[in-house]
Amino acid sequence: MKKLVLGAAIAMSSLAFAQQFGIKGGMNVSSLSKDAGLSDNKSKIGFNAGLFMNAPLGQNFSIQPEILYNNLGDKVTYKNLAGNEYASVSRNLDYIAVPVMFQYNATPEFYLEAGPEFGFLVSAKVKTDNSVLNTTTTTSLDTDAYKDFNMGIGLGAGYYFTPKIGLTARYVAGVTDVYSANNGDKVKNNNFQVGLAYKF
Repeated sequence: MKKLVLGAAIAMSSLAFAQQFGIKGGMNVSSLSKDAGLSDNKSKIGFNAGLFMNAPLGQNFSIQPEILYNNLGDKVTYKNLAGNEYASVSRNLDYIAVPVMFQYNATPEFYLEAGPEFGFLVSAKVKTDNSVLNTTTTTSLDTDAYKDFNMGIGLGAGYYFTPKIGLTARYVAGVTDVYSANNGDKVKNNNFQVGLAYKF
């Protein structure tokens, strides 16, 4: 029993010692899943930024929980009869996201990852750019129309050029409906991320 407790203590102390913290950020290419009411919607460019902790689970495996500010949503463009674009409307759904990625370290530099992402809605706005009137307006949306909680499943990879600086890429497929009351097909967040990570 003493050996078991001692072994667990050594393992936990080794895990705590090996933990690495860092910051990351980059670009989002987000959209909402298509249904009958979203046929004209397109992807929107946004951003993500936040903190992460990486802890080993074994020789080739680690876990990486993160806290990110995540700008998601979609975009609709409107054209006149001649086919020229005259306005674009971007819906911005901002979340505090908590991904928990399980990583397989294929080499010391390259890893693959998968895991859930939990999001908590903090803001919902729509931005309208009208090229005819040369105006840009931003309006807050009723957050009661959207669910406070969002969940997705992430798949990704990363490569560290140096022990501290790496390139990351991840796709997160939405699981939950973004709307509070939706009697039709689910409308889900989908997002592709690419960015840089820096370990302290």
